[in-house]
Amino acid sequence: MSVLATPPERPEAKTDLYPSMEMEMDYQGNTGNDMGISTVGFRSKKVTPAEWHEANYSKYYQSFADRDNAERVRHESKRTQKETEATTNQTQADVTKKLGERLHDINFWKFELEREIQDVINETDLLLSQKKRLENALRATEVPLHIATDNLNCRGDGRRLGVDLVQDEVELSLLKEVEIINNVQDLLRKTIVQAENQIKFNRDAKQNLEMDWSDKKEADEIDSICGILRNNSTNKQFYAGAAKFEEIQSTPESWAQFSHDNIVRAEHERMASNQLRTLIDNVLNDTSRDMTEQCNAVDVAFNKRVEEMQDALAKLEEHCKKECDEITRMEKNIAGLKQSIRDKEDPMKVAQTRLYNRTKRPGVENCRDPAQYKLVEEVHQIAASVDALHEQLNQSENSLKAMMDTRMALEKEILHKKNSIFIDKEKCMTHRTRYPTILRLQGYQ
Repeated sequence: MSVLATPPERPEAKTDLYPSMEMEMDYQGNTGNDMGISTVGFRSKKVTPAEWHEANYSKYYQSFADRDNAERVRHESKRTQKETEATTNQTQADVTKKLGERLHDINFWKFELEREIQDVINETDLLLSQKKRLENALRATEVPLHIATDNLNCRGDGRRLGVDLVQDEVELSLLKEVEIINNVQDLLRKTIVQAENQIKFNRDAKQNLEMDWSDKKEADEIDSICGILRNNSTNKQFYAGAAKFEEIQSTPESWAQFSHDNIVRAEHERMASNQLRTLIDNVLNDTSRDMTEQCNAVDVAFNKRVEEMQDALAKLEEHCKKECDEITRMEKNIAGLKQSIRDKEDPMKVAQTRLYNRTKRPGVENCRDPAQYKLVEEVHQIAASVDALHEQLNQSENSLKAMMDTRMALEKEILHKKNSIFIDKEKCMTHRTRYPTILRLQGYQ
């Protein structure tokens, strides 16, 4: 700023050039009355030369003051223009920088949100696959349950006959298998419900992240437009009342904390989902192992039971064959006894005829001689032999009847054993070949 010139000094009035009023009055007095009367009216509104000079000086001084003030104002205006332009440019640059920093922060959280969204999507897809495995495993348990139930029905009342209707190891194993399958189904259903709930939680967390990301995407677009807006841009205008703070606005701390909390909640759900997937793996492995082990135990019990019944059947058939052979021999024995009894008829007739004929001997000839004794003894001996033969015949017939009953019981038991073997081996064990594989029980198919 240039140094302003000092105003000029006010000049002193000179008496020789500007006579005073007193001198003028004296002069007027000396001119006489006629001269004074003639100038009256010409001097009423006129100024003196001194006043004239004073008036001119005041104009000069005012002009100088105005110019001096104008120069000062011009210098101040130029300074203010430069300062305000520099301040405005600096402020605009600072705002642009802050917008850039803000965009950097937004992009940082956008990236974090995108990464977490993708992680949640991947985790949800993996959990959906595990849920599908649970559903497949649950459907796969229907076949073992049907097989075990059918085995129990086949071996139940009205199917196995006689003494074979026994609560053996096979039946106990089948009952345990049904119980295990029912428990497995209950566990799988509960785990499916847990998986569905966790999938819902994952999707809720993903939705929150996506809404946050969408808001940041919109804010990024707005701040990007603001960041590239310049003084020569055409899409600028005045907005009255724009320079104010709204009543409800977040702070940078609360803004960052909001995204941080969303990410933390999503990570928490991901960790819970990951743990649930591990739990599902363990559940499927344990349930498939338990069912497979019990299936093998039932198969072992079936094989053992079939071997026992086949061994019993072989022994029954052997005893039945021996019984039949003995029955044949007993029937021959009975026939021989009957023939022996018949064979005693003729000797009895001979002896009795002899005795009868000798009773007709006359007089003293009817003697109780040794022949008489022998004949009587013979009759008694033949009668005793016949009685003995009848006794043996009765015993033989009773024995034959008992053996016939035993043979019938053996044949009936053989039929029962064959029926039981058919049920266990042909129906139950053949049906059990349709038991699902361990991979299917684990839900992979």
